[in-house]
Amino acid sequence: MITILPFFISGAEIGFIIFILVMVFGADKIPEIARGLGKGMRMVRNASEDIKGEIIKSADKQGIDTKSITQDVQGEIDKVKNDIEEISGSIKRKF
Repeated sequence: MITILPFFISGAEIGFIIFILVMVFGADKIPEIARGLGKGMRMVRNASEDIKGEIIKSADKQGIDTKSITQDVQGEIDKVKNDIEEISGSIKRKF
């Protein structure tokens, strides 16, 4: 079963999108398109992992503690999330 909760797409909408894809590209081209998308996504994931690895290697060579930086960044992200929740909470209460 495909779950696409973050995008808020229902089963009927997915079915409609698939129907349009079949009508536009034809049933024989869809596997090729999906394969190409899969390869592209894998390349992006591998590239991002390579970049992340290089950054960590560089930081380790320079003696930078990556764990403390990660914790600092995560703390800042949590602060921003809390601020957004406070703002959106008051907006949600108004509606």
